[in-house]
Amino acid sequence: MDQKHIFDIKAIEPPKHDAWKRMLPLSLLLVAVICVAWYFGWDAKAVTAGILLFGVVSNVFVWIIGLIGLVPVVGPLIVKVLSLSIIWLLNAIGYIVSFVAIKRGYSKDVLTYRGLTIALIIGIIIGYVIGHFL
Repeated sequence: MDQKHIFDIKAIEPPKHDAWKRMLPLSLLLVAVICVAWYFGWDAKAVTAGILLFGVVSNVFVWIIGLIGLVPVVGPLIVKVLSLSIIWLLNAIGYIVSFVAIKRGYSKDVLTYRGLTIALIIGIIIGYVIGHFL
């Protein structure tokens, strides 16, 4: 019986050292589209959906996170914090609660709540960085 190995030497591709030649113009294109959309007042939801779809398909976001990770000492910490699932979970729960509260007419309370949520997330990030250095 012929077994295939998960890590086949032929399937492993060497790292691409010239990826910046494609990713830098794509990143600048995304920034330009955001600026043009803001200037002309295009629908924010449509532009956001388009930017997210384009960024995920083209891996531009991964490249930008990789650039942030190249910054000595602080860069890897920022990448670790951005990839913590608890941060994403807290933010998602905050958006769901905000949506429900706005529908019920508590828009002023939502503003206070979102401010507290952002303060909590920033506190977690600062605590993580300080804890890493101690």
